[in-house]
Amino acid sequence: MAWTWRFEKSDGTETEPALQPEEFTTQGDAESWIGEYWKELLDGGAAQVTLFDDTTKIYGPMSLQAEQS
Repeated sequence: MAWTWRFEKSDGTETEPALQPEEFTTQGDAESWIGEYWKELLDGGAAQVTLFDDTTKIYGPMSLQAEQS
């Protein structure tokens, strides 16, 4: 089992991330990584991400934009 992120522009097209992630062994590891690096990924051109477990889509797209209050 490998957990991976797909990085997308705001229109849903796939884009190369500013930081190249590893393949994660758990969903928690993948989510912790995105939580740590979301700002760098956003600054590098990714607007949203989708999480996969092998080829199965788990959730997404999830915006990397901070919520405006």
